[in-house]
Amino acid sequence: MLWLLFFLVTAIHAELCQPDGENAFKVRLSIRTALGDKAYAWDTNEEYLFKAMVAFSMRKVPNRETTEISHVLLCNVTQRVSFWFVVTDPSKNHTLPAVEIQSAIRMNRNRINNAFFLNDQTLEFLRIPSTLAPPTDPPVPIWIIIFGVIFCIVIVATMLLILSGIQQHRRCQSFSLCAFRKNEGPSEMEDTEDKCENTITIENGIPCDPLDMKGGHINDAFMTEDERLTPL
Repeated sequence: MLWLLFFLVTAIHAELCQPDGENAFKVRLSIRTALGDKAYAWDTNEEYLFKAMVAFSMRKVPNRETTEISHVLLCNVTQRVSFWFVVTDPSKNHTLPAVEIQSAIRMNRNRINNAFFLNDQTLEFLRIPSTLAPPTDPPVPIWIIIFGVIFCIVIVATMLLILSGIQQHRRCQSFSLCAFRKNEGPSEMEDTEDKCENTITIENGIPCDPLDMKGGHINDAFMTEDERLTPL
């Protein structure tokens, strides 16, 4: 009796899972290409893991939360690791629509790849286009990165302002020193002229007062009587 029941179940599975079936999908794995010497053998345990991942993906689809591992059927498994699979609905004894399976696999493609240490190129669902992996959160929050960039810009700008102020201060000091030297030059010349004017010349042994070239001197011998008298 059990043998007959097993035969009937196998026959039903063979009828539901067929290559190129309406809701069947072919999978091809390149384990040795991806892992090299660390490649693992594909056996019944790996098949069970694949069924579990497909059932997990289907349970994410609305109204398919009751999907079990036994609802995923595999057929035409080859040694080069390729096979077909379908997902059945036991209550109605038929396969689930390909659109639902495709949507479930695409939403969880990255989880399935990680389970077998493969990627979209080494774990191929031939009728299901690959999708980009979901974006990963950066180890450092974005606001900290932005704050760090702004802080660095402020520090650099402050340093440039300080260096610019120091250079401008040095230029002002140099300019003031030059201006002081220029202003100091004519005063020294005037002191020299005063010294020359105050020197007493000696002619024929008689000291003579120097002539006042600025104000001049009036010789009384050549003054007229009107000039000697004090004007009213």
